[in-house]
Amino acid sequence: MNNSDNRQAPRKRPFGPQQLGLATLASAGLLLAACDNNDNSYGDDGMNPPTLNAASFYRANNGTDNAGTVDTLDEYAMAGARFTTGANEGLELDVSGNLVQAADGTSIGLRTVCTIAARADGASFDAGIDTEISGAATGLVNPKGIAIAHAAGYVFAANFNAMQISVFGTTAAGNVPPVAVTALPGNAWDLVYDEASDRLFVAMTNGTVGVFDGYVAGGFAGPADRTITPSDMAGAKISVNIHGIAYDAAMDRLVLSDVGDAAVATDGQLFVIADASTADGAVEPSRTIAGPESLLGNPVDVVLSGTELRVAEKSNDLVLIYADIFSGMSGDIAADYAVASVKPESLVEGIAASSAADISDRTDATAPTAIAANSNPAVAGPTSGLIIRISGDLLTTPTSFDTGLSLESTSFDLAGNAYTSYDGGILVGNRVATSRDGEPVSNSRDRFITGATTTLAAPKGIDVASALGLVFVAENGAANPGVLIFSACASGDVAPLLTLANGGSVSPWDVDYDADSDRAFVALTNGTVAVYDDVSTLIGTGTVMEDRIITPSNGGAAMAAPTNLHGIDFDPASGSLIVSDVGSAAVTDDGKIYVLPDAGMASGNVDVSLVIAGAATLLGNPVDIMFDGTDLYVAEKSNAAILRFDDLLSSAGGNVAPSESTGFVAPESVALIPAYLSQSPGE
Repeated sequence: MNNSDNRQAPRKRPFGPQQLGLATLASAGLLLAACDNNDNSYGDDGMNPPTLNAASFYRANNGTDNAGTVDTLDEYAMAGARFTTGANEGLELDVSGNLVQAADGTSIGLRTVCTIAARADGASFDAGIDTEISGAATGLVNPKGIAIAHAAGYVFAANFNAMQISVFGTTAAGNVPPVAVTALPGNAWDLVYDEASDRLFVAMTNGTVGVFDGYVAGGFAGPADRTITPSDMAGAKISVNIHGIAYDAAMDRLVLSDVGDAAVATDGQLFVIADASTADGAVEPSRTIAGPESLLGNPVDVVLSGTELRVAEKSNDLVLIYADIFSGMSGDIAADYAVASVKPESLVEGIAASSAADISDRTDATAPTAIAANSNPAVAGPTSGLIIRISGDLLTTPTSFDTGLSLESTSFDLAGNAYTSYDGGILVGNRVATSRDGEPVSNSRDRFITGATTTLAAPKGIDVASALGLVFVAENGAANPGVLIFSACASGDVAPLLTLANGGSVSPWDVDYDADSDRAFVALTNGTVAVYDDVSTLIGTGTVMEDRIITPSNGGAAMAAPTNLHGIDFDPASGSLIVSDVGSAAVTDDGKIYVLPDAGMASGNVDVSLVIAGAATLLGNPVDIMFDGTDLYVAEKSNAAILRFDDLLSSAGGNVAPSESTGFVAPESVALIPAYLSQSPGE
């Protein structure tokens, strides 16, 4: 990887950039701490640059030799790892830490690089791990900047020469049409979305900014509610060709970059627009920066990190950093740092990994906002194919999502996307945990993992490891029994990244991956549990066998037949493994719940610490379970109910009635919907 252009440490700059010369600056690969003797001076001598807040960034490159690459940067714009995305335009990060990038070079479309922070230096876009939206049906001509509505699950692309905004679901893939398009009066280069107010700002190369209020709620309709035109005191337009745009939601102010004439390397400008949410018409910027000291020629993108502004200055091969873009006078103001960077195209700040646990790994004991259950009756009926959301207290059934498929198991990632197994594949449903009321599946929002290469035939239980970008599915079919692990970003007919097989070739029903221990627990239909250690280290190695087998026992003897484990959930807080046993599928009163203590490293016959069984329990065929840290939810299929057993680990067990239950036609799966599934980055 060639990052020789900016690996030097910061140093003071005792002379202006014009003394060194722009060409020399770029070729020498120097990082320069800039200052002037007015409002941007630092230290007693005016030469000490400010300390920047620790942060990480990604930079898209778009030069002759580096187009299609993305570099990691620290707060001083020092480059680290390089990844080849094959895309060359705007960057964004979704709530799961996946990098989304627009492409209008060799490929045209939107590419998603799964869990970019975990990818190796020198790695490249991989169709088996990553995904893209491309093809004639997309209508994408030359997308530039992009923005993401995290809670709603949409990506907005500035479709430049098409003079429109193209809207797709964040989980869509392939040659699919947009959800909607918004016509524009000019060519859009970039855009920024304010989630809290549902407001979209669009930077256009005619020198204006379109403002769309209630953009998602209003169905992505145009025209713009207002148009901002940077102007002087007399109302004369001073903007020429706006490219980059960033929004400070806390103080309601925009920062815009204007490249002027793209063929001129000295006419770039930066504008700060106050009261941006209500600004309209000719607006005098609260601060304007331009001139030779600024090194602004073609500032094609900007990104805010607090008050710090980073500028992708393409024509002069720099990343410019202003420590406080909102303070100081207007004028020819030098950046606090100028970092050599060959043809930077776009910048985005890294996001902190979510501290929330996946829904199967919760230990906070906070009652879920809701739960979701699949209906899969033997004879198709009005609930067939539905993912139905029920309040956590099991008292109300508010909404449903119609897949039109024969469903098995559902889990959710931290963005609220559903991963649902069905006969022959996996449906990835965009924001099903939090919205999609009464909606059907849409290729413009959702995607599928299916095809001969996947080896998916009769998948059952499913679990998501959001931090790793992986999805685990228990393949119950006799031809290929085992747990298949796919990239959570995968789409179409892709091979599993790893298969967890077992020595007896016993068909699994459910799987729970514990992120803390990097361990997978698999419920087998012969009444045992297969355990796999250090799973993440095995990705890409093909097929592996179990490390050990756990057999639920009583007094040292295995539970009496018939035993047929289905649901499984490991509790990281207590180290307990909770499993459901349907017994005989033809009998409606022999279901059981077992709790196995200290299960992490357990092996062989393990005595259960708790058994719930008997007529009062309503357990017949408990096909799926999920533990929220305190209470256990059960999908009881033969008796058509969702059950909840409160304070499970403190229970005496035995023939106890559920704490709450609600009727539900042939439930096949149950999943938690905590409130944090609808949060955006930083919440």
